Amino acid sequence: MLNVSNLTTRFHTRNGIVRAVEDVSFSVEKGQTLGIVGESGSGKSVSCYSLLGLIPQPPGKIHSGTAIFDNNIDLLQASEKELRAIRGKRISMIFQDPMTSLNPFLKISTQLMEPLEIHEGIKGKAALTRAIDALAEVGIPDPEKRINAYPHEFSGGMRQRVMIAMALITRPELLICDEPTTALDVTVQKQVLDLIKERQEELGTAVIMVTHDLGVVSQVCDHVNVMYSGRLVESASASDLFKNPMHAYTRALLKSIPATHAKGERLYTIPGLPPSLTSPPQGCAFHARNTLGNPELCIQDHPPELVERATNHWVQNCPGCLAS
Repeated sequence: MLNVSNLTTRFHTRNGIVRAVEDVSFSVEKGQTLGIVGESGSGKSVSCYSLLGLIPQPPGKIHSGTAIFDNNIDLLQASEKELRAIRGKRISMIFQDPMTSLNPFLKISTQLMEPLEIHEGIKGKAALTRAIDALAEVGIPDPEKRINAYPHEFSGGMRQRVMIAMALITRPELLICDEPTTALDVTVQKQVLDLIKERQEELGTAVIMVTHDLGVVSQVCDHVNVMYSGRLVESASASDLFKNPMHAYTRALLKSIPATHAKGERLYTIPGLPPSLTSPPQGCAFHARNTLGNPELCIQDHPPELVERATNHWVQNCPGCLAS
């Protein structure tokens, strides 16, 4: 469905070049859910925005890479006209904050009908009927009345459901979810994840799930990419990653999950902060925060390469981060 190779995206600012994404490669198959995890600023969202041409240029610039969609379209080389035909139709996105993604001045009906009018030429009563059906499918009660409401009249969880309805109304082949459960309580979070999973199974949609929550990853993802400081540090199937995490950063993320601690036990946190992306270290980016490996063995003069240490299990080949 999508094969991304050597994606590099940087932002040219007054304070220097921000190396947001460096040499990132991954793929996602039809019906598969790929998780991209890491701390804030690790390059997760920028990777996805780059694919859809949503990076502001300038200051952003895609320096290299390919993103082959459906075996014949390079999203990184496509014209704006070509991307407009793909965005919202064949590839849809659920953004992190629905309140800033939905237009507060327009009724939900207008915003749900717009993709149908643009991509399928459906207007008027037919588009309204499809929009009402889409609200019903995502569990909005009394959709015939709620379709005429404004975004502020919905709760956070309901707004997120509206975003899901909007993303899926054109039955896309690929759905990108940018932290869709952020700021939602646990009950609503599960409802949203279950809803995405149900619609995925019904439509056969491929899903990219961007999140910092490994609990979410364990519930919904088939394969997981772990990103740190703009690079992939580990990539494996979800089951393999949780059973056999190799990189010290992945192990630290797993150890930080509150549910893994005994009651009353002090929660583990990763010390320090990620390095600045305007002046990243020449060697291993995790060196200064590595408490679960051996930082003295970390590579100092060049970024570690991603190597296959087990079948379909790739990890940065840094001796200090692989040590236990």
